Amino acid sequence: MNIIFDHQAFSRQDYGGIVRYFVELINFFNRTGEHVEIRAPFYVTKYFANSRKKPTGILIPKLPNSVVLLSLINSFITPFFRYRNKAADIYHETYFTHADNCPKSAARIITVYDMIHEKFPKMFSRFDYTSKNKLFALHRADHIISISHNTKRDLIKYFDIEADKISVVHLGHLQRNVRNLDNSPNSFQQQPYLLYVGGRRGYKNFKSLLKAYAESENLRKEFRLICFGGGQFNQDEEELIDQLHLDKSNIIQKAGGDLLLIDLYKKAAAFVYPSLYEGFGIPLLEAMSLGCPVICSNTGSIPEVVGGAAQQFDPADIDSIRTAIESAVFDSDQRQNLISLGYEQSKLFTWEKCASKTLGVYKEVIGNE
Repeated sequence: MNIIFDHQAFSRQDYGGIVRYFVELINFFNRTGEHVEIRAPFYVTKYFANSRKKPTGILIPKLPNSVVLLSLINSFITPFFRYRNKAADIYHETYFTHADNCPKSAARIITVYDMIHEKFPKMFSRFDYTSKNKLFALHRADHIISISHNTKRDLIKYFDIEADKISVVHLGHLQRNVRNLDNSPNSFQQQPYLLYVGGRRGYKNFKSLLKAYAESENLRKEFRLICFGGGQFNQDEEELIDQLHLDKSNIIQKAGGDLLLIDLYKKAAAFVYPSLYEGFGIPLLEAMSLGCPVICSNTGSIPEVVGGAAQQFDPADIDSIRTAIESAVFDSDQRQNLISLGYEQSKLFTWEKCASKTLGVYKEVIGNE
């Protein structure tokens, strides 16, 4: 099968969940003998460093505020770029655009990761055209892949797309090699801690976690809160920490690579995920696979991913968040149960399974199955 991926995701993200997904698909297809092209005249994704298959283009540094310009340049150049394979079977658009560079021979496939722009439109600028581009691209597509059943339901609800045009293929997660980690704790890990990972704005609901933590004298006394990624705390967050009378030395923001993140997962008392909505939630599986008990929201696709292997709460209810955290971290039997259940749950989601099912969708769309 001849498969083409367009430039969009690869000109947007140097690292991140979307490009990780496509790189895993591409690596799998390469191993199974499919012919793959990545049509990205200029790209910023760095995951290809150790990959046998690389884009047909040039790797450039990611510059601030360059996504729109780079996408426009790639869209303009792509039709004139010389490619070896012109008779494609599948053209997989990696994000949402009005530009259509699909070969006439190919079936268009698009993956939908979430419906955040549709569910929380006020969180985005009026100049953000993601939702409009998404609607245009999805109605143009021959078939849609949704990364969760919840996202499929939202697609039908918000865009009135026929159910049989959408296939659900769950994501996988990276199986981490942890054998060579340094077991000595970092200085900020000397005291037991709760772990938060990723962005903190808007629907991520980080401020509710801060409020729940502040309401519990026992949590404040026994645990620090470590936030990995997401950038330094902004002024609003700093002001909220002051208003809640929290000890700033116990609210720590850290940045770093995979090894530090793995170490944080492995040594945390628990991983807390208070998001109001997620299209999937790979950090949940990463935490589970590394023996970190998960405490998370009961909304969006999150229950679909964690099953019965997490302590769940209502993310709109501060008391619910506080109670769930206290229940998980102060009850040693419950904590150990979450760890055991998490290990098994994480095994259900692999990149091999994701890629194999995606290939099955391709074959069905072009009539090879």
